[in-house]
Amino acid sequence: ERERAGAKKQSEIELEDVTFHQCVRLGKFDADRTISFVPPDGEFVLMKYRTQDNVNPPFRVMSPAVRELGKTRVEIDFKVKADFTARLFGTNVITKVPCPKNTSGCKINVSTGKAKYEAEHNAMVWRIRRFPGGAEFPFSAEVQLISSTVQAQQWARPPISMQFQVPMLAASGLHVRFLKVHETKLGYQAVKWVRYISKAGQYECRM
Repeated sequence: ERERAGAKKQSEIELEDVTFHQCVRLGKFDADRTISFVPPDGEFVLMKYRTQDNVNPPFRVMSPAVRELGKTRVEIDFKVKADFTARLFGTNVITKVPCPKNTSGCKINVSTGKAKYEAEHNAMVWRIRRFPGGAEFPFSAEVQLISSTVQAQQWARPPISMQFQVPMLAASGLHVRFLKVHETKLGYQAVKWVRYISKAGQYECRM
């Protein structure tokens, strides 16, 4: 009994700040947690929510290391790992690595994708179009700084940030278990299809 109760507790997902579109029958949801609604025309957002428990981030920035070599060079190394099954892949994965304001150039080494220093962002930007699940890719760079006789303010080391999409992954763990369409008057043939996708919001890692 305890094992079954523990398994049930682990499978439950605690949702916060849940809001529904006005077409949802709230009484039905309160009664048995079924989301029943008559959809309006066009595309719309049915439900919004937040969850903090048991969320598995799709990507991890591993072992970030920063070495300041004198006043004119900084070395930055880290790895990015895809923490999801090899059956899936991330798309348009963008990693931004901040640089000091007095950066003059960067020598970047990556094994996949393309990376370059973008002065308008004051950061090195690493782009990977397709990132396989379970894969791990390294990033290393030497940042060259402009020497100055003026006492420079200490670099605050802003966080590394990421943007990405992972189709068919629900990072929150929330899934649609069944979908029924009831329509008897018009004989409308509905195509039932559920698509999951995880996108980065504010996704940062301190250096």
